[in-house]
Amino acid sequence: MTIKERTERILEYFRNEMPDAKTELNYENTFQLLIAVMLSAQCTDNRVNKVTPHLFSKYPTVFDLATAKLQDVQTIISSVSYPNSKARHIIESSKIIADKFRGNVPDNIDELLSLPGVGRKTANVILSIAFGQTAIAVDTHVYRVSHRLGLVTAKDNTPDKVEKKLIKHIPAKDIHIAHHWLLLHGRYVCKSNKPHCEECGLNTLCPKLLANSKL
Repeated sequence: MTIKERTERILEYFRNEMPDAKTELNYENTFQLLIAVMLSAQCTDNRVNKVTPHLFSKYPTVFDLATAKLQDVQTIISSVSYPNSKARHIIESSKIIADKFRGNVPDNIDELLSLPGVGRKTANVILSIAFGQTAIAVDTHVYRVSHRLGLVTAKDNTPDKVEKKLIKHIPAKDIHIAHHWLLLHGRYVCKSNKPHCEECGLNTLCPKLLANSKL
């Protein structure tokens, strides 16, 4: 079975099982999505969702957060990972968006990457979810599941290489949702240490005996 054939069979499964998959982060607009994704780095969405209501209530717009005091933001987000650096990054990014982009989150990869604390994964999430562009974010879940299911090869040993391979084989119409399919599958079924193979609807397709598989 070729990677392209395997990819199509796996995508068909996800289309049937998770037709409405979406991010588990709570947000009301593109700016809030950006901040939530920045906060979610090495942190659970559940934890971020407990922090953002207070943060967005006190700082409802990019202009409000751009003028926030660092210590105040650090206190609000203290329960997420790396609160000090994240607080600094979201304030600095807010200032740039307010001043350089007139309060609008940029809709292209280069300008997004110019924001402090925004890496390629975060940028791709914004491009895909907020702007409907053909981009797929490769986080630890997507990276792991892509290898375990044989969607990529052992040579695709960086997030950038996995991203390019997935873009190559996943139809454009599915790119925006494929990130969520792979992420949620990795978060709840194909877990890092103890994958729930007995509950996995893709068990018969999983190349368990190959390198980078889950056994």
